[in-house]
Amino acid sequence: MFAVEVYAAVRQFVFLDGHSRREAARVFGLSRETVSKMCRFSLPPGYTRTKAVAKPKLGPLVPVIDTILEADRTAPVKQRHTAKRIFERLRDEHGYGGGYTVVKDHVRLSRVRGKETFVPLSHPPGHAQVDFGEAVGVIGGVRCKIHFFCMDLPQSDACFVKAYPAETTEAFLDGHVAAFEFFGGVPLSILYDNLRIAVAKICGDGRRERTRAFTELVSHYLFKDRFGRPGKGNDKGKVEGLVKFARSNFLTPIPMVASFEALNARLGERCRGRQLERAGRHAETIGARLVADLTAFRELPAVPLEPCEKRAARVSSTALVRYRGNDYSVPTSFGYREVMVIGFVEEVAILCGGEEIARHQRSYGQGVFVFDPLHYLALIETKPNALDQAAPLQGWELPEAFQHLRHLLEARMGNRGKREFIQVLRLMEAIPKEIVAGAVRDAIRLGAIGFDAVKQIVLSRVERRPARLDLAAYPYLPRTSVKTTTASDYGVLLSEGLS
Repeated sequence: MFAVEVYAAVRQFVFLDGHSRREAARVFGLSRETVSKMCRFSLPPGYTRTKAVAKPKLGPLVPVIDTILEADRTAPVKQRHTAKRIFERLRDEHGYGGGYTVVKDHVRLSRVRGKETFVPLSHPPGHAQVDFGEAVGVIGGVRCKIHFFCMDLPQSDACFVKAYPAETTEAFLDGHVAAFEFFGGVPLSILYDNLRIAVAKICGDGRRERTRAFTELVSHYLFKDRFGRPGKGNDKGKVEGLVKFARSNFLTPIPMVASFEALNARLGERCRGRQLERAGRHAETIGARLVADLTAFRELPAVPLEPCEKRAARVSSTALVRYRGNDYSVPTSFGYREVMVIGFVEEVAILCGGEEIARHQRSYGQGVFVFDPLHYLALIETKPNALDQAAPLQGWELPEAFQHLRHLLEARMGNRGKREFIQVLRLMEAIPKEIVAGAVRDAIRLGAIGFDAVKQIVLSRVERRPARLDLAAYPYLPRTSVKTTTASDYGVLLSEGLS
């Protein structure tokens, strides 16, 4: 192939200097056909193949390769065929006698042709995309998986990120409520994956049946919900990019914090700080472009949605209600009753007949029993022998004075003392533990060992008055003798002082 300089010299000799092509062929030592080609093309055209290369050995096996590559689309990434493995299968299973290179080239071209291409999209102001991501963190000294909610505004690239212990319905709802509060408005529309928290069923015509919780969210904030194609995460590429960005920038290195509240406070600051940066090729900062999004947003409703999941349940014979694999206690008087469980991100509330009967700290373990010891004291009072073996009371942290009081009561009254001790514990059903503990210490100091005495001291503390202790109801206590003082009594004191 001739150099570009030769092309330029020949073309200048013919077109500018006015020489004939025959003369150009003689001067440059070229054939007239070559000179004609140089006159037709300003640059060497290269070799042009008129028909495909014949592959007599591989040709009949091309459908086999295409079948293997098609099956690989649904196989795990780490178990897909390499070109070498395809070559080995053709050789061993189909008697292929050709070389490896031709197989490798065919596989490479087939994979390139099979890659999806995309249409550049424009993003008008006021719209959002939502997704969840996963990372690892150390929360309260425990290494655990973090699920973080991401909302991205594609027009401005503004973001909101909040972390949760699990990707649950209540976390999904709470993420929206927190994001709307963060931005100060509601997007016109939000694009989602077909996640089960929002989509109960995808119908044959592409229509989605929404979950009850997601329907309540949309109804409360009145935004339009949109969904990407099933299994196609690139339909919402902006928020997919935010998930990767947040993981590598907000959550790297592995965060070590005391609580999720502390982590979310840090993430909020990072999201606000990002608004001072520039994204992509934009000359304006994210915060400057965010103004257009906020202008298009709808106003927040007067009252935010309560981010929770509601489930009907039934109280067991042991006064427990199951929610997401864990059991939460209720007062024993509600045994076998139908209740409503309301799950929040941090708490679980249990209602019966519209009245809240229990509220617990949320557990994200599995098979965990979450007890409130006060729920079982009324039943234990009728079965005092269960006091030491009752599971709800195991690990109940009480001041040392309670145990001291129990020893004194049982030493003086036997089994009746155990029952009175349970009655003292039941005071905490209505009175804060600190007040009852203080009353127990005062009763021990005064030697008024009994439930009635502790109760009177508790009432006096609540009513802020002196305690009136009547010892007539305690014949087993030492009696006091009060008599009129005489002069001889002082004489005894004086004689003792002289000695």
